[in-house]
Amino acid sequence: MGLGGYIVYFIVLLIVPIWAQMKLKSTYKKYSKVRSTSGHTGAEVARIILDQNGLSNVKVVESRGMLSDHYNPMTKTVALSSHNYHEPSVAGTAVAAHEVGHAIQDATDYSFLRFRHRLVPMVNISSNMSWVFIMIGIFANISGAMLIGIALLAVGVLFQLVTLPVEFNASNRAMDQLLSHNVIRNDEERHAKKVLNAAAMTYVAATAVAVIELARLVLIYTSMDRS
Repeated sequence: MGLGGYIVYFIVLLIVPIWAQMKLKSTYKKYSKVRSTSGHTGAEVARIILDQNGLSNVKVVESRGMLSDHYNPMTKTVALSSHNYHEPSVAGTAVAAHEVGHAIQDATDYSFLRFRHRLVPMVNISSNMSWVFIMIGIFANISGAMLIGIALLAVGVLFQLVTLPVEFNASNRAMDQLLSHNVIRNDEERHAKKVLNAAAMTYVAATAVAVIELARLVLIYTSMDRS
């Protein structure tokens, strides 16, 4: 890899993820202060959309920590961070709808979500083992160990790639639900999209880093193999 390649590598590795996180935090902070015209808290928004989709079995609970919002398919639970759970903000509305989007994916057997779930056990193992083999391969100059490490790392990269359609689809579902049930009005649609797009960029950044890191290691392996 030449100098230009290393410059691009470090820009993607360091600057892009930091920029994406800063963008998310600033966008969320801005729209968490904008009160939703519906007056519904995030918890109420989640409950409305869930019930409208026949998902009364899915619980809505409060979780600790900023932006700790998530959907747990094992417990059928939408967890919203305290501010989003209690406050009627545009940001909280968008985030709550997004997490409910995952619940709808789960209920409708969305293929990419199912595939991602199947990858989780493999990722838990490969993420811990990949760098052990990669370090052995690099420092001991053993190309076979390097190849095993790259293969294990590729499982994690595949997980990142599959996560993208899952997250974008959840956001699209969120906007459709918010509009069809008249939860957002006027400029709120544009503002809600900004929150969801900022969140999506963090996944895009993480995927870009994973892909470039994998490509760099493949280049190292090919140079080892040739020598």
